[in-house]
Amino acid sequence: MSHNSWIHRVVRPTLVKPLAKTPVTPNQLTTARLLAGLAGAGLMAAGPGWQDIAGAVFVLSVALDRADGDLARLTGKTSPGGHRYDMIADAVCNTLILIGLGIGLRGGDYGLMAVPLGALAGLSVAAILWMVMKMEEMGGHRAAELPSFYGVDADDAVLLIPVFVWLDQAEALLTAAAVIAPLVAILFLGMFWRRLRAAAVKR
Repeated sequence: MSHNSWIHRVVRPTLVKPLAKTPVTPNQLTTARLLAGLAGAGLMAAGPGWQDIAGAVFVLSVALDRADGDLARLTGKTSPGGHRYDMIADAVCNTLILIGLGIGLRGGDYGLMAVPLGALAGLSVAAILWMVMKMEEMGGHRAAELPSFYGVDADDAVLLIPVFVWLDQAEALLTAAAVIAPLVAILFLGMFWRRLRAAAVKR
């Protein structure tokens, strides 16, 4: 993920710079991000009557995710432990929001099939982030980074979740996520496998 996406440009002046003058730490922002992500996932699982609110809470979680790293860089408080905590929070939030989506749509057209579809999408995201962490361990920070496109990161695709929900297209989102997330996981598996082979050759 780049450090200058459009989301960074929004949270930097509105959230990060004001917080830089306070005792708030990057890890505290990560914790707030994690709590907001868990709340969003829980609301998403509660069903259609709560999913619009869930989308708004998840947007807050994403904003806090961008803000914690920015605050760390601005205040000189970056650390491997903080980065790892941030990645784990990302994995938990992005996995559970999709699992929650599937649970929340169990009363719709898919019926109970919505639950395993959400689990498939969510666990694929968890696998992607696990491989990213492993590749960073082997190749250094940002070793698994994908290029941004006009200030939009691949990771910003998570914001499509609330957008689809607000447009009453939650089941279309579930379908797309259950197809696309496993395919992206396969792409990262190829990247991970190449790095493993390269590391083996160096030995």
